[in-house]
Amino acid sequence: PYDGVQPTSSTLTPMHLRKAKLMFFWVRYPSSAVLKMYFPDIKFNKNNTAQLVKWFSNFREFYYIQMEKYARQAISEGLKAAEDLHVAGDSELYRVLNLHYNRNNHIEVPSNFRYVVEQTLREFFRAIQGGKDAEQSWKKSIYKVISRLDDPVPEYFK
Repeated sequence: PYDGVQPTSSTLTPMHLRKAKLMFFWVRYPSSAVLKMYFPDIKFNKNNTAQLVKWFSNFREFYYIQMEKYARQAISEGLKAAEDLHVAGDSELYRVLNLHYNRNNHIEVPSNFRYVVEQTLREFFRAIQGGKDAEQSWKKSIYKVISRLDDPVPEYFK
């Protein structure tokens, strides 16, 4: 057990879901080892591990849907260069993401998350602008770029 916390249950609760959503601000692609480290009260088995991995998959899906939506909107508004896309702390996209992952503002969103959002938005913009969205697996190259932007989760999450 990590930090002396004994696993007490194999059941993931709504509090675990909230914690996972907050962790998304740092990691979009956590390994199962990372997940197990940050949920020391859980007795892991294949089912709850799969559930936790599925949660992050769902978080990413929402995130990427928003990115594609806002990138297409920017293109339809006539924006020409990805570098002209900026995500401020008060932008609609940032607000939508914060509301989804941090509904009651439990934490202050890490400063690097805004950078990650901006980079993701720019990647989607470039891909759509370049017609890559006509290809079947056009998002895979974006996912690879974004997975490299994961940060260490703060110790207090343990």
